[in-house]
Amino acid sequence: MKTLVIISFFLFSNLHLSYSQKYNAIYSFGDSISDTGNLCVGGRDPSLTLTQPPYGMTFFGKPTCRCSDGRLVVDFLAEYFGLPLLPASKASGSDFKKGANMAIIGGTAQNAAFFNSIGVGSKTWNNGPLETQIQWFQQLAPSICGSSSCKAYFKNSLFIVGEIGGNDYNANLFGGRDPQQTSSYAPKVVEAVYNGIEKLIGMGAVDIVVPSVLPIGCFPLYLSLRQSSSAGDYDGNGCLKSFNNLASYHNSLLKSSVNSLQSKYPNTRIMYADFYAQVIQMVQSPGSFGFTTSMQACCGAGGGKYNYDNNKRCGMSGASACSTPAKYLSWDGIHLTEAAYRQIANGWLNGPYSSPPILHN
Repeated sequence: MKTLVIISFFLFSNLHLSYSQKYNAIYSFGDSISDTGNLCVGGRDPSLTLTQPPYGMTFFGKPTCRCSDGRLVVDFLAEYFGLPLLPASKASGSDFKKGANMAIIGGTAQNAAFFNSIGVGSKTWNNGPLETQIQWFQQLAPSICGSSSCKAYFKNSLFIVGEIGGNDYNANLFGGRDPQQTSSYAPKVVEAVYNGIEKLIGMGAVDIVVPSVLPIGCFPLYLSLRQSSSAGDYDGNGCLKSFNNLASYHNSLLKSSVNSLQSKYPNTRIMYADFYAQVIQMVQSPGSFGFTTSMQACCGAGGGKYNYDNNKRCGMSGASACSTPAKYLSWDGIHLTEAAYRQIANGWLNGPYSSPPILHN
């Protein structure tokens, strides 16, 4: 198994020898899966667990407002293409010519008005719905291109739109709706993603990665908070069926939208990145990816099958981190480890978890 991990790392580190593909920059939109610091611009609220150790322990040696022990998928993609780690778009004084990250923890596809209209406005942070993130990007454009049109520059940049939508569903689930009820909002959520991508295409985006949402039924968070006494509520992997069905439904709509956009804009290259399928594979066969466990959070409290206590979350008093995060799929019960994100980035670059893969001849 150790050999498999070493091979995976070697392949990721050396694939640039086989491809000459380059980008001017990477521009990212999303939520806590990809935020590299926007939530902490202007000060780090000590009440936010992600601003506390052991977040960041593996790579940075300190919390960086990334929801992991180290780097995220966007970080590995930037490193692969020889670009700097993406600065938070809200950070003044940053150079955004080689990339910017508009993603923010709590980000949603829909806006506040939508959540208020369905009675779950209090369950969202609403720090930056997708339409707001795109507005932030539009405001950055003059600093990237000056007085010239950005279309030529953006044509040779990589755009990553998502994962986004997960928090739209979390708001409903924590607002008292079950997964089946929550699924009724999926078409609206995906429509917001579709509209956002179309706006970016209008600005000149050509190469666009659109990740699916994750299999939330396999997350220690939901496995702990929504435990069931009925064996029929779980699939063969031990994940909650109804929660994964919600994610699968979203992803089927999203994939259809990606196909529609590709047909409508044939000069673009829109890549559906299958976060869901890749993480399911990691859950089914953790050893194949170098993990010793797929359901237990590395950082948490309580031990047991999931090591998740909502009152003692990672970064809170009473919680602690495992000594070997690279052996775990789940970092804090909600987000993944750096080791998982590294392999996910590789799956997007080369396939089979991106259709088409980011890399092409």
